Amino acid sequence: MLDFVPGNVDRFEVKRTVDPSRSLPVGKCVLAVVLAAAVAGFFYYDLDRYLSFEALKTHRDALLALAEANYGTAVAVFMISYALITGVSLPGAVIMTLAGGFLFGSVLGTLYVNVGATTGATLAFLAARYLLREWVEAKFGQRMDAFQRGFAENAFNYLMTLRLIPIFPFFLVNLLCGLTRIRLSTYMLATAIGIVPGSFVYAYAGRQLGGLNSMADIATPGVLLAFTLLGLLALAPVLYRRLRFESIKRE
Repeated sequence: MLDFVPGNVDRFEVKRTVDPSRSLPVGKCVLAVVLAAAVAGFFYYDLDRYLSFEALKTHRDALLALAEANYGTAVAVFMISYALITGVSLPGAVIMTLAGGFLFGSVLGTLYVNVGATTGATLAFLAARYLLREWVEAKFGQRMDAFQRGFAENAFNYLMTLRLIPIFPFFLVNLLCGLTRIRLSTYMLATAIGIVPGSFVYAYAGRQLGGLNSMADIATPGVLLAFTLLGLLALAPVLYRRLRFESIKRE
């Protein structure tokens, strides 16, 4: 909808507004149905049992033999599967990262995980932006303006922090960022860099899969603390700029 707002004489400023009650376009409805069907099918057919620590350990020999016999295909299938799982916001990213390290090694596993995870996170981000951001801004636009501006100004540092600190679920960060005004390029870069430490830790653990008894052997308090400190370090430039700005204001 376009509203004409009087400006100077013989001139009108055009302001675009969105009616929250307007029916969703067909494309949005189709995408929403496809995503909902994918999630419902995943749980209805109990597919999450294949993305468990126990399943990975049980089938480790068969998976390793398959990957070694068909390396190129295994890499492609792994990255595509990772992208689809994260793109639809399904659980299993941690298990996939363990599998990547187990099948391809710590370094290459981290690389393949990064490609799959960044691609999937971008798909989830774009889906959330396409489906929901217009509605959210129409519904809460004025109340969210300050947050939107603040997040956009320091988007890279904020997102790096969210990616590094493990208490923030990966899929939730993807969806929430889609509702902000962060640029796609900034989102992709911060995601690709921010997930490297965690991906390497889990890929390295996957390489030692035979010696692990549970996920608790990986996510130790020391590891979680290290990630948290890295995440807070990413906020240092933002805090520095904020303190410097306050100092200048007082002078």
